[in-house]
Amino acid sequence: MKAVVAHSAGDVRVAEVPDPVAGDGEVLVAMEWGGICGSDISYWRHGGTGTAVLRHPMVLGHEVAGRIAAVGPGVSGLEVGDAVTAHPAELVGDPALPERIAGRSNLHSHVRYFGSAAFEPHTDGGFSQYRAVPAEQIRPLPGGVSTLHGALAEPLGVALHAVNRAGELRGRTVLVNGCGPIGALVVAAAKRRGAVVIASDLAATSLGIAERMGADETRDLSSGQELPTDADLSFEASGVPAAIGPVLRATARGGAVVQVGNLPGDPAPAALGDLVTRELTWIGSYRFVDEITAALELMRDGLDVGPLITHTFGLEAVEEALGTAADRATGSSKVMLRLDGCTAA
Repeated sequence: MKAVVAHSAGDVRVAEVPDPVAGDGEVLVAMEWGGICGSDISYWRHGGTGTAVLRHPMVLGHEVAGRIAAVGPGVSGLEVGDAVTAHPAELVGDPALPERIAGRSNLHSHVRYFGSAAFEPHTDGGFSQYRAVPAEQIRPLPGGVSTLHGALAEPLGVALHAVNRAGELRGRTVLVNGCGPIGALVVAAAKRRGAVVIASDLAATSLGIAERMGADETRDLSSGQELPTDADLSFEASGVPAAIGPVLRATARGGAVVQVGNLPGDPAPAALGDLVTRELTWIGSYRFVDEITAALELMRDGLDVGPLITHTFGLEAVEEALGTAADRATGSSKVMLRLDGCTAA
């Protein structure tokens, strides 16, 4: 079968790899769609992301959906032909957690994630024609949710986890800074929770998508518009250290900032004085627990992730797809790969 394999910085290939087989407790998924994430771009550009560094070739991709092609021994409740996505996280070792983080499986010390080089051996992702997946990681798609949209359940789960970290939102004024795919999904999730949402970004195209996802107001920072000064709660979704200071200043005294944009693993300057003088709470948000299931329920109930999808490419055009996703000048938001060999939509 064909798969998207990262070898090193600047070296991503569509390669022939052995066909997988569904083992005990697994199903074989014929993948149809995959969404390109910032970590996929980082492996392509830099040979790693954060502290995870490629040491040998690895299949990319953790935002995927397809249909079950085979069911392994010991699996019940799943049938060939079912449309599914996958929870990309697998806990390794003792699943017990300290009481202070009980239930927060995303904080387990050893989590293998689709398309991650965090551990040896690396964990292959799902940018391939087929992948064997443990049945407990499978999430069936509800009726009416296509595999194209189902592949976005994972990033929507990330956004929902960030919103859950923030607490009650109904009636609160919320700033979402950075309207790439995750930021735009945070906009949608916050609106679903009853917030009044102000979205800010440097790109007018991203702000247009945020508006379509439900933003009540947008601020184009590239045209001289400024952030508010009294947001009850802010979500920093750009992951740019230089943005942290302005977002802290935009948050009302005694408010909170949820950091959902992934920050660099290396030292970086950031203006943090307002964290103290405004008595702000700075909250980290990492991946998700099982909000991917809630994401599918929201799609079933009418949340449309379609506005995020700006480009689709066939599997063989993965380098062009990565380049498009990495370059904001292209107007890209979520770039999708057709993984089954069919022509991209």
